Amino acid sequence: MTSTSHPLQDHSVLTDQRTMAIVAPDAAINWLPLPRIDGPSIFSALLDDDRAGSWRIRPDTESTSSLPRQRYLSNSFSLESAWPDITVTDLLDGSGGRSFQRAGRTDLLRVIEGTGRALVEFAPRPDFGRSKTVIRAMQPVGGTEQVGGLVVEGTRDPLVLISPGVRWSIEEALAGPIARTIVTPTAFPGGRVELELRFGTRSMVPSRLSTQARQDLNARSWQSWSASLHLPTIARSACERSAVVLRGLTHGPTGAIVAAASSSLPETIGGVRNWDYRYCWPRDAAFAASALVRLGNTGIAMKFLDWLLAVVDRCQGPESLRPIYSVNGSELGPEAELSNLAGYRGSRPVRVSNAASLQVQLDVFGPIVDLVYQLSLAGAAISPDLWRLVEAMVLAVERRWREPDHGIWELRSHRLHHTHSKAMGWLALDRGARLAQEFLGSRRDSWESLREVIRAEILDRAYNPSLGCFTAAYDLAEPDAATLTLGLIGLIEPQDDRFMRTVDVVRSKLLFGDTLKRYVYDDGLPGVEGGFHLCTGWLIEALAHVGQISEAESLFESLCRTAGRTGIMTEQWCPEERTGLGNLAQAYSHGAVIHAACTLEAIKRGRVV
Repeated sequence: MTSTSHPLQDHSVLTDQRTMAIVAPDAAINWLPLPRIDGPSIFSALLDDDRAGSWRIRPDTESTSSLPRQRYLSNSFSLESAWPDITVTDLLDGSGGRSFQRAGRTDLLRVIEGTGRALVEFAPRPDFGRSKTVIRAMQPVGGTEQVGGLVVEGTRDPLVLISPGVRWSIEEALAGPIARTIVTPTAFPGGRVELELRFGTRSMVPSRLSTQARQDLNARSWQSWSASLHLPTIARSACERSAVVLRGLTHGPTGAIVAAASSSLPETIGGVRNWDYRYCWPRDAAFAASALVRLGNTGIAMKFLDWLLAVVDRCQGPESLRPIYSVNGSELGPEAELSNLAGYRGSRPVRVSNAASLQVQLDVFGPIVDLVYQLSLAGAAISPDLWRLVEAMVLAVERRWREPDHGIWELRSHRLHHTHSKAMGWLALDRGARLAQEFLGSRRDSWESLREVIRAEILDRAYNPSLGCFTAAYDLAEPDAATLTLGLIGLIEPQDDRFMRTVDVVRSKLLFGDTLKRYVYDDGLPGVEGGFHLCTGWLIEALAHVGQISEAESLFESLCRTAGRTGIMTEQWCPEERTGLGNLAQAYSHGAVIHAACTLEAIKRGRVV
């Protein structure tokens, strides 16, 4: 098997809302952490080559270079990869309420149909390829319901591949065993070869439901959910796919929303800007959940806030809320490097866990309170527990807003008084004060007073007249895309000359082609990263707010074009190579598409955003 480096944005994802698989454009499954999305992967070819583990299905022809046509069936996460005479349909089975059950049992279904012959190569490598693997073929046992297949040894939990009627050959290679077979679907019952990877059991007894019935149940679940959304007329299909992706990034059992499905995909090809994003950043999750609230879905936001309440209750105080947690709400272990993996296109190191969990990021509190406020505007009932969360977040701001921090961009250097972090403190107080009048029927004078103190300090210390813009930090006179949020949240009126100048400076200094970089100042890391989709989304909204609608629409169309063949978006975009960078499927990026579309539509219709 050969190494491949397909464009990152052209990969697709599968999800059962407990873990996510990543499927390459050639239909190879090259990433699958088990039992949870933040666990070790049994296929890691995405970050090395096939020696690190993959599951390939392709036509058995002399030429295997042609890529299949790929699409999601309806609005689901059933992925179809179609060559002229072979079609593969993949899904992670979340039917029967499994998406909301504790992770432990995972079923990945792959169905092969068509008139041609298909070559299947199955090479699991548990624990990111660090565990010794043994594959044993198991034939059906007479007098039992077992149908036969493969047993994988070397995993902490049981792992089998059910493959009725398939005969395998197992080759011992240097990197580990590879199971191969060639199948002709027309020779199998119903003209289908049905393969089922089961994690968490060694049972090879067929499911009581047919594979087709399980496919239908999964499809209906996603279709009925997406049909309930109130989608904008602008980029309707892109918003729908982004919404489905955000739901797919939501950990069903707990409600945590992860930042992305992958780890260590590079922000600079060949560089060291490679981070593990398979965790929940409360700030990022609040942004994603608020995007769904704008589409009429409040359930995901409510469940996320329930998860967050439990996290806050375990903190010594709300001000000690960490920037990142695992999907079950626990603190992360130490960041580590996987030296056995070469990285995507040689981008090392490959990391697991994330040291940013130990940083001070004081912008986390505002987006949480704003999410509660957005839920209130959407008509959701604000419970006493949610009000308790609002009070906790405001208390955290009161205690810590004067401190420097590492900021939204998680700079691995000394702390600064970041403008964005101060603005998020203002946001917590502003939305909290508004909620107090609604929930309690009375004003919180101390919150309103502190809100004005913070606003006055930002206007005094963060605006640099010589640069003509709000700066990244009080003591860092550099433009930063995060300052665009000041006008988007209402801290300053969009028509205020200081904000309009900031929009102009950010666009002139940070817009490269059709993508906006976060900043261009030295952050202590080597390499130059690409444009950040979240920032491009902010610029689209800012341009719309200051009346530059045509420019905003043009940039929005460019943002939507950065999505891959099946609508998946990475974190960043390289304007020179026209390719994605960073982890996928990125919650910030998909949320940015929804927020930008909704803002554009509201402003064009004359509504206040």
